Amino acid sequence: MTAKTLAELNDCSKDDFVATLANVFEYSPWIAEQAALRRPFAGVTQLFAAMREVVEQAAPGQRLALIKAHPDLADKTQRGDLLTAESNAEQNSAGLDRLSEAEYVAFDRVNNAYREKFGFPYIVCVRRHTRDSILRDFARRLPNDATAEVAASIAEICKIAALRTDLLVSGEQPLKVHGRLSTHVLDTHSGKPAAGITVELTELSDLGASRVIARTVTNSDGRTDAPLIGGRPVPIGRYELTFSTASYFAEKNVPLSDPPFLDVIPLRFSVSDPEGHLHVPLLVTPWSYGTYRGS
Repeated sequence: MTAKTLAELNDCSKDDFVATLANVFEYSPWIAEQAALRRPFAGVTQLFAAMREVVEQAAPGQRLALIKAHPDLADKTQRGDLLTAESNAEQNSAGLDRLSEAEYVAFDRVNNAYREKFGFPYIVCVRRHTRDSILRDFARRLPNDATAEVAASIAEICKIAALRTDLLVSGEQPLKVHGRLSTHVLDTHSGKPAAGITVELTELSDLGASRVIARTVTNSDGRTDAPLIGGRPVPIGRYELTFSTASYFAEKNVPLSDPPFLDVIPLRFSVSDPEGHLHVPLLVTPWSYGTYRGS
């Protein structure tokens, strides 16, 4: 669906409004239909608040139907026409379309256990998670009772819908749904920012293959031209940053051992706040390095 400005949505027909936002909530255009009656909206935040309020005021049966409209995660039988384009893109963004055999078995097991207990699919906003953190979230939520899981499911559906709204609607007072992960390198041997260091960010996985998320090179300020992750949530999970420092110092004609004492430096860390700003710098000499949690 083509993105629109908030002004366009305030002024368009009800049919066009609903057509634009029909799948913000999965297979549930009735939410956009009711929200359309509350126009005009002063900001995107108010637009989304109106849709969320429709969900919160819905009858229990409608809320349960909304939950059941969502697909199981990583279910091969639901690929293709059974998934909305939005769900398909979201699951693919977390790598759920290319699981290892061990990961597929784990997802199949927890999907079945969850459905057997609650009678509806497990729902999580996958754009805020890695594969590992989704499986951990399954384990945390499975002991809950049905009332708690209905509430948790609706909360996750609203997080999904907020991200979809952000993709579809531009305007004043945007939703605060983006995080940022950044780095910089300081050459403490010379006391200057380290330019030209190759940096690689990898998402780690317990059961499957790790995924390279970003490759870049530091600029004259020792930073990267763009965040390692930006313009979206930073998925909850474990990561590794690697910095190719030996080649940098060799180009500076710094005497190095053969092989260099420090060649490629790995930093492992975790993300817990998808909408936060996490800064992971490197302070380095040819013989030592350090880091800290910045923001």
